[in-house]
Amino acid sequence: MAVFQWCKGAVPAGMEIRQVYGILFTKDGRMLLAFDRGHYTLAGGKPQPGDADPEATLKRELWEEINVTVGEACTVGYQAVDEEDGTEPYAQLRMAAVPETLEDITPDPATGRTFSRLLTDPLRAASLLNWGEIGEAQIRDAMAVAAEKWGIVF
Repeated sequence: MAVFQWCKGAVPAGMEIRQVYGILFTKDGRMLLAFDRGHYTLAGGKPQPGDADPEATLKRELWEEINVTVGEACTVGYQAVDEEDGTEPYAQLRMAAVPETLEDITPDPATGRTFSRLLTDPLRAASLLNWGEIGEAQIRDAMAVAAEKWGIVF
């Protein structure tokens, strides 16, 4: 069974980033969640060879999954994932950003699935994600980044 540990800040050099997810806040302090296959989640996904960096991965995935564009994205932290199978732990990066545009939703070209979106209070978002203390810590840390970087008041 995999073990997850929340770590604030940048991913250490040499640790593989296998996923990049966005914690998105509107200027009025709401958080944007994706809804897919009966569950709320963060939008994001796996880096692809054509992605210049994790921010490019995030921007591509946000567009593909929920048809949202963002400006600058800032690293909040990462989940260190240890599969407990002898392989090296890897990172699931979390980045904060502010949506610039929310277009009509179209199917994800990678999966063919159509996601939906929800704008909600960040504390409610933590409950809907149902990731426990680790999820709550990620959202709290992202709120701190958004408050400092973009002046968002929660």
